[in-house]
Amino acid sequence: MKLAFESWLRPLALETWGKRTAPRVVCLHGVTSHGRHFAKLAEALPGFHLAAPDLLGHGSSRYEPPWDIEAQLEAIVETVGSEPAVLIGHSFGGRLAFELAARAPKLVPRLVLLDPAILVPAGVALFAAENARKDRAYVSFEEGIDRRYDESQLQEAPRELVEEELRGHLVAGEDGLYRYRYSQSAVVAAYGEMASQPPPFERVRVPTLLVLGNRSYLPYDHLFDAHQTALGDLLEVVFVPGGHTVLWDALDETAEAISRFLAD
Repeated sequence: MKLAFESWLRPLALETWGKRTAPRVVCLHGVTSHGRHFAKLAEALPGFHLAAPDLLGHGSSRYEPPWDIEAQLEAIVETVGSEPAVLIGHSFGGRLAFELAARAPKLVPRLVLLDPAILVPAGVALFAAENARKDRAYVSFEEGIDRRYDESQLQEAPRELVEEELRGHLVAGEDGLYRYRYSQSAVVAAYGEMASQPPPFERVRVPTLLVLGNRSYLPYDHLFDAHQTALGDLLEVVFVPGGHTVLWDALDETAEAISRFLAD
């Protein structure tokens, strides 16, 4: 994995918040999302400098393959640099953050995993990948938001929060239909990666906050005991109300848990 960083060669679009001299936090989103997913979290962490790239195949980053874990990690490091940073990852971004911490744990003072897709059971990954092949096109922005609540099983998320984040991500195309800014092929590939074997938890012995939605569709029971055994007191687990997208369903509870964890 390349560690050199030149801003003019940056392979990923990047959102940033906070003073550059503040402690660094790198935020990695899940599939179908984008870097601005962490904008509201940044407001709750004013003492930090947050950097959130659009992953390969998402947002304003390049869409061409490869989209595997190694390619994503290389692009992330080339974009944000290899200096020490807290890592925060949601879903597939949680798997990527975990992989980065496994490769260089001394550069990760703390790790935050938001309903992470560390190892998705093969059947769940297949179902999600098949579902991701559908063309999600809507006649209006409002219809897209309505369908998002059904398709993502959003439960507690305030509509204004979802609309604000997706206003620049669910956009009209040349045919007048609204679609998300991501490559369906990249999303399908990511689900295959999420079903692959991750590094052992013993390789990521850093202070870790695990935030789980108490009604998430993504299972973690098959990993919980191994994770807790490997980390012991280094692992803090917080359950928040709602489903998989904890920064929508439980923004306040999730932000408070992260703020407290980073303050400690």
